[in-house]
Amino acid sequence: MKYFLAIIGGGPAGYTAAEKASKAGKDVILFEQTALGGTCLNVGCIPTKSLLYGAKQYYNATHAQKYGVTAEHVAFDYAAMQKRKTIVVRKLVAGIKQRLNNEHCTLVSGAAKVLSRTDETVAIQCGAETYEAENLLICTGSTNFVPPIPGIQDNAAVWDSTDALAATELPASIIIVGGGVIGMEFATLYHELGVPVTVIEAMPTILPNLDQEVVSILLEKYRKAGITILTSTKVESLDGGKVSANGEVYEAEKVLVSVGRRANLQGLEALNDLELYRGGIVIDEFCKTNLPNVYACGDVTGKIMLAHVASRQAEVCIGRMLKQIPLQRIAYNAVPSVVYTNPEIASVGITEQQARDLNIETEVRTLPMTFSGRFMAENDGETGLCKMLVDRKNQSVLGVHMIGNPCSEFVAAASFAVRNGYTVAEMEQVIFPHPTVSEILHEIL
Repeated sequence: MKYFLAIIGGGPAGYTAAEKASKAGKDVILFEQTALGGTCLNVGCIPTKSLLYGAKQYYNATHAQKYGVTAEHVAFDYAAMQKRKTIVVRKLVAGIKQRLNNEHCTLVSGAAKVLSRTDETVAIQCGAETYEAENLLICTGSTNFVPPIPGIQDNAAVWDSTDALAATELPASIIIVGGGVIGMEFATLYHELGVPVTVIEAMPTILPNLDQEVVSILLEKYRKAGITILTSTKVESLDGGKVSANGEVYEAEKVLVSVGRRANLQGLEALNDLELYRGGIVIDEFCKTNLPNVYACGDVTGKIMLAHVASRQAEVCIGRMLKQIPLQRIAYNAVPSVVYTNPEIASVGITEQQARDLNIETEVRTLPMTFSGRFMAENDGETGLCKMLVDRKNQSVLGVHMIGNPCSEFVAAASFAVRNGYTVAEMEQVIFPHPTVSEILHEIL
């Protein structure tokens, strides 16, 4: 049997594409080496948030007195948190399998390898079988990047994010190498559960890709809370749990290395004429590669490594294959991002620094989250911040950056504004429910 589409990788891009194409009546074969859901569902977004939510419940219980609540003998069971995390993941994986359970979708478990390609056929091997398809969609995702630090290899004290999520016991102390999104979320988890945390970041700031006015609020709070955060600090070597950096030695039971991820190109060696850029597969606005019948979505493209971007790429890609009119496009300028620290950070659009780099004249509007009555009621002692960048010439909203719980739940409203080029006057016509923290997006206008 020759399939219309072969998909390698069952993460958010892969399973979204398989569902969309198969429901349109196209015969699809999906290869997944480990488990449906990919990194996000199995060893990334979902398990991390499950553990973070448990930690937040413990943190809230131990800090409930300011809300007039006294909780005595509060304790947590980390093994139970891990068990609950596993149950959540299993249920979601089962849900994906159910969504793909139709006559046009074939699931194959195993590592897939491209054998050959012509403009009419792609041959793929998985196990002892060979499969053929008219089109190939590469959704092989990314893997943890292991930096070339002396002493990092075969070091029992070193974890990556997958190791950390699998551990059923907390470390006595931890050093986190990398102050990006993954590093700061794990710093939040361990700190709220009472583990001494040291974060070492080579850049001058943590979360360097985010608006730094917002980041500075988190940095100040975390340092006051007792998290040691070292910036402009380069790790030179490791010796067990001893980390040498900038001439100093820091020690902990475990060292979590989270310095980024790299596109996974394993099994694609036969596509030796596939165009790459900085280790990722080059794609056009419809996720098509330089090869006529080969497409790519998700982390493997190296564009924006977020699950919701991967899913959207898959929707647009399949829409292109099916020749759906009008053709959809991806609004990369309006991709929301969230850092699940406590408080959360949520943002969409360009930052103030990016506006300067692009020579865009902007009005920068800032407002404490305390202008929201709901925020005041539920975030005692917190100030937060909402920051909006407005194009000075046409008054369109270019970016929104926030810190304060629960900004992750309404950043999508800001995404609508950026995506559709709303002006301040148009946003003023939007009615926000009261009392909600989302009203801050109206107050700042």
